[in-house]
Amino acid sequence: MTIATTRKTIRPDEAAHFGKLAADWWDPKGSSAMLHRLNPVRLGFIRSAIDAHWRGDPRAAKPLTGKSALDVGCGAGLLCEPLARLGAAVTGVDAAEENVAVAREHAASAGLAVDYRCGDVAELGLGKFDLVCAMEVIEHVADKCAFLSALAASLKPDGLMILSTPNRTLKSRALLVEGAERLGMVPRGTHHWDDFITPDELDELLADAGLVMGEPQGIAWSPMNDLHLSSDLALNYIVTARQKGV
Repeated sequence: MTIATTRKTIRPDEAAHFGKLAADWWDPKGSSAMLHRLNPVRLGFIRSAIDAHWRGDPRAAKPLTGKSALDVGCGAGLLCEPLARLGAAVTGVDAAEENVAVAREHAASAGLAVDYRCGDVAELGLGKFDLVCAMEVIEHVADKCAFLSALAASLKPDGLMILSTPNRTLKSRALLVEGAERLGMVPRGTHHWDDFITPDELDELLADAGLVMGEPQGIAWSPMNDLHLSSDLALNYIVTARQKGV
């Protein structure tokens, strides 16, 4: 797959769209309600992935103690705060200054020391991390190659990367774009179906960045189970990656 490279990863219009949602990001019934429903599903996958990667005790309360974590496209910190509670020294990066301001205030009120930065991860020079996460972000960046290269450059040699993203399928178009946005479950303009990426495309892009992709796991939806981990990749999926040879 050949994708033009611009090196800049932030789309100003996307940053502006999500910045407008900052004020009620932490409201579980607000514009980010779907993220609040999605977050426990992602955290379940993340916990299993970090236990498997570092061969940790699944009963440990703080399995990331002594490790650093980077969450790129962190919004107002819905993932950063749980990672901090798992023991990590967390850095969160977002393109919208409004999100970063809300994230800082919320973390402070919760007594959590999270280092939030606004900007392009490729330009911030943050160093390397044990855990690098980018949840529901790659569809929104200007240059997928440059973005994944920046994430790879932020990962320690023995580190773990975790990504989640909608799949580009007829089901995701129907449910995420035509359904969720039209019904007001997700703010209009959040999703652009043409920018969704398939697992095969992500696998190739990660390989180009020097990373090996793990077996993807679907994030599916049903009336009975709501959002849940599944073998069905058609709607959304979450996956690990690591450096080649590790």
